[in-house]
Amino acid sequence: MTQVPPDLPITDNEAAGQYELRVGEHLAILQYIRRPGRVVLVRIAVPKAIEGHGVGAQLARHALHDARSRGEQVDPRCPYVRAYMDQNPEYKGLVARSLDRHFVG
Repeated sequence: MTQVPPDLPITDNEAAGQYELRVGEHLAILQYIRRPGRVVLVRIAVPKAIEGHGVGAQLARHALHDARSRGEQVDPRCPYVRAYMDQNPEYKGLVARSLDRHFVG
């Protein structure tokens, strides 16, 4: 199993619509769709070799910080991101107002 440093650089591949975190030869991603004033966080994909080392959390945290810095609201369609937001309530204010009543947490 590959050891994953806690704060690897995450890049925003805007052309592909995804945040990317590379660990050796492995690439973990968080796919998104950017709309005016909003970002839809679609799904996280982490290779099995680096699962369980906080890679998904690093991607979720980065995406939420990026949305906050851009002044965007978040539509957390990814179940992992929704769970991350449940565990980190400081991000709940980012949920798009139209989704507030549907957001579980």
